[in-house]
Amino acid sequence: MSRLAAIAIKELTQLRRDRMTVAMMVVFPVVQLLVFGYAIDTDVRHVPTVVFDQDGGAAPRDVARSLEATGFYDVVGHVRSYAEISDALRRGVARVALVFPPGFSAASGAGRERSFQLVVDGSDPQIVASATGGATGLVAARNQRATAQRGAAAPLKVEITNWYNPEQRTAVFVVPGIIGVILTMTMVMLTAMAIARERERGTLEALIVSPVRSFELMVGKIVPYVGIGYVQITLVLIVGHVVFDVPFVGSVALLYLMTLVFMAANLALGLVFSTLAKTQQQAMQMSFFFLLPNILLSGFAFPWEGMPRPAQLLSEVLPLTHFLRIVRGIVLKGAGFEDLQPHLTAMGVILVAFVALATLRFHKRLD
Repeated sequence: MSRLAAIAIKELTQLRRDRMTVAMMVVFPVVQLLVFGYAIDTDVRHVPTVVFDQDGGAAPRDVARSLEATGFYDVVGHVRSYAEISDALRRGVARVALVFPPGFSAASGAGRERSFQLVVDGSDPQIVASATGGATGLVAARNQRATAQRGAAAPLKVEITNWYNPEQRTAVFVVPGIIGVILTMTMVMLTAMAIARERERGTLEALIVSPVRSFELMVGKIVPYVGIGYVQITLVLIVGHVVFDVPFVGSVALLYLMTLVFMAANLALGLVFSTLAKTQQQAMQMSFFFLLPNILLSGFAFPWEGMPRPAQLLSEVLPLTHFLRIVRGIVLKGAGFEDLQPHLTAMGVILVAFVALATLRFHKRLD
């Protein structure tokens, strides 16, 4: 027992000296609790919605206000054609569109059957479920109330149209997102161990006395992994199309171009972790710690619209949040450069910040 106690005390002493590991042990469960308990909500509400009113009467406005009052929809604008609906959904400005046909108000006033269309961005099945559930529930409640008040009334109907994923297959939603998760995990992890590996192997001194500048060293360590990332994204796209029949309706060249910025941002972040960690083990711990909020807050596993506003603001500083919108926009919606430029710009700003931080952290000295 004395020998076991001695070993246990020795292990605790070594663990106490490793402040980074102790901090991770304390912070990691707290972050998990906060993220799962506060930020994750599968009941999506306040879905951005546009209205295409071909009637111009009071009845469409009444239905739109009633839908907005349910809390499931936020009307963010009005459009004048299906082309503008497509543009709004493709750019991510809206996820739902309400379409009221001509004569909707006249049918309501005459007591005839009337219907409106609900166009839903089907690239996220959870958005589809919340959007359709809110509309069908409201229609059923209004019909029931009208029947109770007037004995018999012409029913109000809603026609659901699911764009981009009519069959609501989960693979169509998941496979493009897997590209971002895989690239985040591998790019951050590989480079996070770069400087730590040099330090552990004793080769950091050679870099310190070399004429290589800090910026050149950071960029030089990023470049080799870019090719690895392109191999990974190509494999996922091919397997996803062949095995899971995931469509690809956009530009491959545009996706590869924007993926370069995303990979560079993650590689730069990995270098930041590498300059903070003293060992490869610490670098690995930081990488896994960063991966968790990416999966939970980026919109990969849970709908972004269902998160509270502070969590949404936090997710905007994650490269994966913007890349998921890019890859799903290109693969499923055929989005172009102008549609995705805001997300590309955001990733570019994140990339510059990470490269600058990594350069400042590496002082070319042993401490």
